[in-house]
This record gives sequence, structure tokens and C-alpha cells, in this order.
Amino acid sequence: MAVETIGEAWQLGWRITARCAFGNSDGMRSIRSCIYQYDLDLRTLIWTRGAAFPLSDLASRLKCPRCGSRRVALAFHMPKEPQVQKAGKIG
Repeated sequence: MAVETIGEAWQLGWRITARCAFGNSDGMRSIRSCIYQYDLDLRTLIWTRGAAFPLSDLASRLKCPRCGSRRVALAFHMPKEPQVQKAGKIG
């Protein structure tokens, strides 16, 4: 079963961590990399984006609050045993 939306990820008990991917160089000059990361709240994402929002589009809609970079990487944490949430109930 492929998980494609944030609603499906929430129902299966997934967690998503976003981290800034603004790295060591910007063109020809060297810059300090931003190491900010944050665990996203899937319930809030469902409220603001909708349960059918694709996971593949999520990183392109995020921006680092510390440095303002739009280069964001996502890490998906899946539980060893899926914890299916009741459909239709968020919270």
C-alpha cells in the first residue's frame, strides 16, 4: 500500500520531520549551513492543507523559519506497527 497523502500518513501514525537544507555554498561563495529542524504536526497540516494533500508536494510548500530558505528536506518516520486512526476523526 503506497501512502500518498498527509491524511493517509496521519491515519497510519506517521511522523514527519522537516529540516532546513540550506547548505555549505551559494554559487561560488561558502556560507554557514542552517541546521534547524522541526517535527511537523500532521493534524494542523490536515486542517490547513486538507487530508488529500500529496506528500510529494509538501516540501515545496515549506520555508525555514530561521533563515528563510525554501530548501527543505523531509524525513518520514513510520511506526513499526501501523496505528490506524479512526477515519473522519482528527484529534
